Amino acid sequence: MLDVHRLRLLRELERLGTLAAVAKALSYSPSAISQQLSVLEAETGATLLEHVGRGVRLTAQARILVGHAEVILERMELAEAELAATMTDVTGTLRVASFQSVMLALVPGALSWLTAEHPGLRVEITQSEAAPAFAGLLARDFDVVLGECYPGVPEPRLPGVDEEDLLEDEMRMAVPKKGPWHRARLADLTDAPFVFDPEEATAGRWARHVCRTVGFEPDVRFQSPDLLLQLRLVETGHAVAFVPDLLWTGRTPGDLELRHLPDRPRRRLFTGVRSGSAEQPAIRAFRSALQITARR
Repeated sequence: MLDVHRLRLLRELERLGTLAAVAKALSYSPSAISQQLSVLEAETGATLLEHVGRGVRLTAQARILVGHAEVILERMELAEAELAATMTDVTGTLRVASFQSVMLALVPGALSWLTAEHPGLRVEITQSEAAPAFAGLLARDFDVVLGECYPGVPEPRLPGVDEEDLLEDEMRMAVPKKGPWHRARLADLTDAPFVFDPEEATAGRWARHVCRTVGFEPDVRFQSPDLLLQLRLVETGHAVAFVPDLLWTGRTPGDLELRHLPDRPRRRLFTGVRSGSAEQPAIRAFRSALQITARR
């Protein structure tokens, strides 16, 4: 009888690439992962790993097992969800990973709705960038992840993740109310200092792409994923930023002016859960709370 836990370790190795990465994601030691996979080899009677340099590579037999592991793990998630759906109350702990603008604009309202409707549900929320958040989702560190997708910066859908659209959010250019960039078009800001997310982040790549599309390389003088810091640099006259409309939910812009970007780009916001878990009552309740708050 194959052990589901060991199949999951093999699936994680196929996804993450190294024993060290699997160990870090699942809070084990690399030697413990290696031992469990050796047991799986003994269970199957097949060679699952081959050494390549200092690392390992999955064999053809291992990839067959990984394909079945994906189906088995999804069916287990579905079984747990269907069982939970028979319970009267929505209880337990839901672990969520979100980025900053959603935490500022939507999460407080969603939590208020959940407190009123499902007081037995405990929601734990961690601010996280998308890549580690989705890795944590597949490693079962999180149950729900808030994701974003920017136009012109395609992000492939991750296998094993069920996505549900939340809203579309227009991105605008924020400039100081006073100074040389006041009322300027984006194409006129070739010499302006910008504050963007780091280039390795999706938002950072998108922002640079927008500037290059209108014909110039932006002078990115400040890099930070912290939108409140970005706004502060704009308000004090030190930079220009691209910020989401969602940021103004429940508040008004300070000492800055918002201007439309060319073609009025919108980012797509969505929630992601593990495939098979979408019908978990706690997940359904949280997604509903976000949708209700977004409509308001």
